[in-house]
Amino acid sequence: MKYLVTGGLGFIGSNFIKSISSNDSQILNIDKNTYASNDPKHSQKNLINISNVHFCLSDQVKTIKTIIDFNPDIIVNFAAESHVDRSIESPKSFIESNIISTFNLLESFRALLKKKNNNLKKMIHISTDEVYGSLKKSDPAFTENSLISPSSPYAASKSSSDLLVKAWFKTYGIPVIITNCSNNYGPFQNPEKLIPNIIYRIINNLPIEIYGDGKNVRDWIYVEDHVKAIKEVIQKGKVGETYNIGGECELSNNEIAKILIDKTSQALGLDANQIKSNLNYVTDRPGHDFRYAMDISKIRSKIGWSPKYNFEGGIDRTIDWYINYFNSDWYDKKNDFKRIGVIN
Repeated sequence: MKYLVTGGLGFIGSNFIKSISSNDSQILNIDKNTYASNDPKHSQKNLINISNVHFCLSDQVKTIKTIIDFNPDIIVNFAAESHVDRSIESPKSFIESNIISTFNLLESFRALLKKKNNNLKKMIHISTDEVYGSLKKSDPAFTENSLISPSSPYAASKSSSDLLVKAWFKTYGIPVIITNCSNNYGPFQNPEKLIPNIIYRIINNLPIEIYGDGKNVRDWIYVEDHVKAIKEVIQKGKVGETYNIGGECELSNNEIAKILIDKTSQALGLDANQIKSNLNYVTDRPGHDFRYAMDISKIRSKIGWSPKYNFEGGIDRTIDWYINYFNSDWYDKKNDFKRIGVIN
């Protein structure tokens, strides 16, 4: 099987590549290789049959040529700018990375399908629950038929890319599938994100900054569960369909902070009460969604997937990984993340 992966040096993409690397697969990863990319020397260590090329998918000519030359069986599109605060500060790059790049991928798909002896079977477009906007505490979870109502430039750019994918399926018959997933956590996530950010601050005795009152709720999924869902969708998913993926684990930011403080403190022999005194509540960000929750009935019934890890099991593995990472010789302390506030 030949996989063309975009954004495979990012958090979810690198975990996906790790899961499909084998003697029976050939992988070409296109990655812009930005601040959020992982070093392949570590994220792809001991993996086989992987090649990486570095350019931006907004370069349509290069994108089309690369995809036609490789002639993949499957395209999995992880490539995206995903940091909400960055999208508020600089939305233009999100338009380029999340909308223009998706358009170019779809056009590359069309160009390849016109070629004789093409292998391409389907493209999986990886998206987010944030396209649906915000839920109230009493609202039912998002379904695949929920209204698209993005709150941030990031969510708007992902919503736009999802709509492009749907339109290219309906107009051109491009065999595409969309997956919308809830908040991921696990190894190789950029330290700007909420969970590794808090772990880093606990280890270094720094202020732990939480937006607003900390009551915002997210549905959390361990990254290995998400990767497994994607692989199941590749095998069993119906083209033209959308599948919601979630961990069925709703926790507030306050609850996340408490769990991380208790568990990381215990792992390191630190005083949890002293660390809790480092909690600070900072001015909320504009348009901050209150709650996300995913109804995964469709993927459970149609695909047969459901999450394996509960939060306790997934977060224990995650904390252990980050303790080792932040103390490793391949953690780039000189270019440590500069942002003070929490991003999630």
